[in-house]
Amino acid sequence: MSDSQLIPFDALLLVSFGGPEKKEDVMPFLENVTRGRRIPRERLLEVAEHYYHYDGISPINQQCRDLIEALKPALTSRGIDLPIYWGNRNWHPLLPDTIREMRDVGTQRALAILTSGFSSYSGCRQYRENITDALAKVGEGAPVVEKLRGFFNHPKFISANIVRMKEALAKFSDDEQQKLQLFYTAHSIPDSMAENCEYEQQLQEACQLVAEGAELSSDQWRLVYQSRSGRPTDPWLEPDICDALREQHSQGLKNVIVFPIGFLSDHMEVLFDLDEEAADLCNELGIRMVRAATVGVHPDFIAALCDLVEERISGREERAVVGKLPPLPDQCPVDCCKYEIPRRPA
Repeated sequence: MSDSQLIPFDALLLVSFGGPEKKEDVMPFLENVTRGRRIPRERLLEVAEHYYHYDGISPINQQCRDLIEALKPALTSRGIDLPIYWGNRNWHPLLPDTIREMRDVGTQRALAILTSGFSSYSGCRQYRENITDALAKVGEGAPVVEKLRGFFNHPKFISANIVRMKEALAKFSDDEQQKLQLFYTAHSIPDSMAENCEYEQQLQEACQLVAEGAELSSDQWRLVYQSRSGRPTDPWLEPDICDALREQHSQGLKNVIVFPIGFLSDHMEVLFDLDEEAADLCNELGIRMVRAATVGVHPDFIAALCDLVEERISGREERAVVGKLPPLPDQCPVDCCKYEIPRRPA
């Protein structure tokens, strides 16, 4: 046991992506997101328009606030009375500022909750690198920060998604439910990133578990991807949601549920890429589309996070898990989710 493990956890740290909350923040935010990468300026301007469509306000920051407010009483009811801090990768409140605040009030050991349920460089390792970099910037006296294990196959995360699925299904008649198609969506990532993690396997497992819980047959659902970025010549996970809709329409698709299982909340990619672009395409093709809600602050999801916090701070060895894949470890292996971000030539 390391010296840090002898120190009890005295804080929680919510770690998220971050997003702008006014028009003037949009381009600086996008420049933060893409700094050093080979993203054409034209692509940044194109993505900026997505944010301007919503007056420059990304909902992700408010969703983090809502998550914290839901977690506080749920944890207190279990006798866990720890302050919850919040720091972002790309926009205020930025991680170094938050960790500096934690240091200044004497925090010694914090447990980090990532707003990502699936393993990949972007959804796990990069956040751990962000935390390490932030700790280095803060310097002497910074707290130890450890990551909560991933939860893609936690039974209460799955049950929250099943509830969201049944809510979407209820919008169709019994006859329509027998004939509809379900497209699960997740953020596309480069093939070279997917090769070094279990992102696809974990998504497929979660999709299967939710479909079974909602009593859908295996031929009714399909995992597709959305929100790809980067150079068009670089291979990313496919098919894209819009390509899949066109393909299925040619085979007679009339009713579809689009379920963003790879996202925890209805942030910009969900609002624009699904509620705007995919919905517009369905209107054009004559497909009735219902977009399922993300887990958000559903009580089962909040309970899942509380279970994980309780499990970790108590040192309990039992790990709640459902499905065929094992629970993710408390400490990620050194080489997990490795990926070298493509950089612009010097």
